[in-house]
Amino acid sequence: MGDHTRPPKPRISRRKLCIAAGATGISALAGCSTGNSNPSQAENATTITDHSSPDLEKWVDEVPRPGVAEPSGTKDGHPRYEIEMSEVEQKLHRDLPATTVWGYDGQFPGPTIEAEQGEPIYVRWTNDLPDEHLLPEDTTIHSDLIPYDMPGVRTVTHLHGGNVESESDGHAQAWFTRDFQETGPEFQKKDYYYINDQPPATLWYHDHSLGITRLNVYAGLAGFYLLRNDHERSLGLPKNEYEIPLVLQDRSFEEDGSLFYPTAISDEKGGSDESHPDPSIVPQFYGDTSVVNGKAWPRLSVEPRLYRFRLLNGSNSRYYTLKLRQYNESSGETGGDGPSFVQIGNDGGLLSTPVEIDDRLEVGSGQRADVVVDFSEYAGETLLLHNNAPAQYRGRTGLRDDNIVPLPEIMLVDVSDTGDSQDTTELPDELTRVPDIPVDSVDNERYLTLNGGATDDYGRQLHLLGTAQERDGLKIDDPVTEKPALGDTEIWSFANRSGMSHPMHLHLVHFQMLGRQPIGDYEPNEDEIDLDALEAPKPYERGWNDVITVDPGEIVHVITHFGEHDGLFNDQTGTYMWHCHMLEHEDHDMMRPFTVLPNGDEDANSNGGDDSTTQR
Repeated sequence: MGDHTRPPKPRISRRKLCIAAGATGISALAGCSTGNSNPSQAENATTITDHSSPDLEKWVDEVPRPGVAEPSGTKDGHPRYEIEMSEVEQKLHRDLPATTVWGYDGQFPGPTIEAEQGEPIYVRWTNDLPDEHLLPEDTTIHSDLIPYDMPGVRTVTHLHGGNVESESDGHAQAWFTRDFQETGPEFQKKDYYYINDQPPATLWYHDHSLGITRLNVYAGLAGFYLLRNDHERSLGLPKNEYEIPLVLQDRSFEEDGSLFYPTAISDEKGGSDESHPDPSIVPQFYGDTSVVNGKAWPRLSVEPRLYRFRLLNGSNSRYYTLKLRQYNESSGETGGDGPSFVQIGNDGGLLSTPVEIDDRLEVGSGQRADVVVDFSEYAGETLLLHNNAPAQYRGRTGLRDDNIVPLPEIMLVDVSDTGDSQDTTELPDELTRVPDIPVDSVDNERYLTLNGGATDDYGRQLHLLGTAQERDGLKIDDPVTEKPALGDTEIWSFANRSGMSHPMHLHLVHFQMLGRQPIGDYEPNEDEIDLDALEAPKPYERGWNDVITVDPGEIVHVITHFGEHDGLFNDQTGTYMWHCHMLEHEDHDMMRPFTVLPNGDEDANSNGGDDSTTQR
């Protein structure tokens, strides 16, 4: 995973000094912001567009492959892992000094957990991070819910895509500090239990702490979790060195190699808006440097044969629309199309059949795409993984803004002249059976709004989630409004009333997309959902999803079942989260809890307090 060493731990926390000095006002926060890998960030608030990373030579480092985690022992007869979060120094580019990052097991990205369907594991995620945050922390976010005067950094790990018990889900308020000295109000256990009773899939784990998810993930706290089974192995898909997990992220750097993260919001003229706290949360983050598996502007060497790529968008806010293009490295010019992606799976596992992506592959933050690429006809060529999504993504509305930190070049792919070019592997016509969730089994329909018009006490834009009754939105600590019962089938209709696309994520469950329609064509209090009138899902939106993109001015209808369905998944009750997976939005304040109630619960049967639902 590259060169990395542990730096010495700080002997005194800057946060403690600030608290002792009575730093309670905005002006005091500006001088006493926590997290100071670059002290000038706190003293001179910097916006995204103010900053430029060092001019690094591209394509000089090979893409590394994440290490694989090994169990430390067993518990109740099952493998038990102990994975530590710590601060390390890691070379992210040949010409950059080592960067201070946070990693699981001392590496960024964290080690891949390889699990088997039907074989549970335990994981103890331990926090050995320094007393102060690596990045500037805005203590005005959720200040009524978070004890900012508490020593230590809060972390909690969420298995994204895991069909798991609520106690092990990584609730945003289940955080803990070093050695579990302090814990959040939803903290319940130290050893997380992952039952792995779901289809094989590309899952991932990442931090989910309330109010600082964007900072903890940006610092490096993320890794792959690959769930496998015998059926998938029987398909003859590329494996071992020909199966490569690739996490796509964007970062920005200082000259000394340290991570840059903006501390201020741009005003109308592009400068820093001084009316906001310093440091302040920003509406979105877009880095100016492509980072793949922890290397900036890397290249990947492949043989002229079939490869399987587990693609993950691990960026904070950025969308990717991807295509392989021919590339002339000497001139830097991009040529014609390279090999196409053949998608075999997405968030929740294999698709029923392989799907060739004719145009571009869209991947929103948190989404995964399991693809196969045939390089056999490109021996000796260089290809570019090209992205044409603008930073402020608005789907297909045509409102493009390519001037805000575009990132068209992601990585190079070098196809060797020789290798296993005689590989004759062909993808099977059928990959697995994906049983439909029948619409005639729906118990409830929910109308859920995505909003961007509200502001907080400092005049900063709030991104809120709402219901049919509270369309302008609710905050995370408002009463729970979504209370499905175990065994219920529901349609969730996401109505985007904002001006940008949102990748919407549900914990616990996977859903199937029914289709899209203009927001003005459906009024839940008056209309039935007309399935025949909906725009059908794109090929990469079929199958099991846990993240779905909702573009401005449209409604996306998804159907989900809470509990075991046709032999897949498992029954769980408890409180989980649903939110936008743009991490800045999730932190401020586009996240809500939902509760799966036991079947027969009086609240569930009456829909008491469940104001987003219409019963069928």
